[in-house]
Amino acid sequence: MAEQLRTDGAHGSDAVEVLRTYRLVAAMWIRSTMTYRASFALTLVTSFCVTFFDFVVILLMFGQVQGLGGFSFAEVAFLYGTTGTAFGLADLALGSLQRMGRRIRDGSLDVFLLRPVPLLAQVAADKFALRRLGRVLQGLMVLVWSLVLLRHEVAWSWGTALMVPAMVVCGAVIFMAVMVLGASTQFWLQDAAEVANSFTYGGNTLLQYPPTIFAQDLVKGVVFVVPLAFVNWLPALYVLGRPAPAGVPSWAAFASPLVALACCAVAGLAWRAGVRSYRSTGS
Repeated sequence: MAEQLRTDGAHGSDAVEVLRTYRLVAAMWIRSTMTYRASFALTLVTSFCVTFFDFVVILLMFGQVQGLGGFSFAEVAFLYGTTGTAFGLADLALGSLQRMGRRIRDGSLDVFLLRPVPLLAQVAADKFALRRLGRVLQGLMVLVWSLVLLRHEVAWSWGTALMVPAMVVCGAVIFMAVMVLGASTQFWLQDAAEVANSFTYGGNTLLQYPPTIFAQDLVKGVVFVVPLAFVNWLPALYVLGRPAPAGVPSWAAFASPLVALACCAVAGLAWRAGVRSYRSTGS
């Protein structure tokens, strides 16, 4: 039985099939959500307000200080907006992977494995929560506000202008890869969802603040070990005209697309290994 489940789980690994399955499952949940539009609107506003409280902390902080680690309010808002939008997109797309450990423990993952469609697409799109769009909108609002504040402080060019959407897209891909990697570890750890969240939600919180306020060892760790710095720190420093952290080459600001591809490759290998190692609960 377990061998058959693993075989079915590996079926349909083609990227086109994964995207098609994801779209169909997500669309089903979106239609279900929009059946109760008043409830959706309320949860969307609630999600927006809850995430906005994170930015309120920064607003209160700058009510008492003029700068943070040498960064102005507009620059910190730029960091917050870029990582907030990137993480919001990733959470909207793959937030359901947080349930992976519970599905393995209670045996509900077996139901997904029995279907002849890609497993990752099913578990990622299951119970697709459109309310998470509130986090994306909140991060995007802060990002646009920061760009307005920085319009005279940054030496804008085609390179710096294109870097902004590029870092949001690449940052979202990096966060999604980390989410898949975290979900993959649940095949072996099962109760380590909070460990994975420390790299996703925790990483998002970390990247909201300037790298100059953290120890150099931590900065190097999110560059060379868990490459979260490529979400916004390194490209944002380029946009703001600031030097890269000590020990990090200046060209690293342009490496986010390559890092995103590498993270996806590692996450894909980890996911396949996890599915192969899975043992059905028999329920």
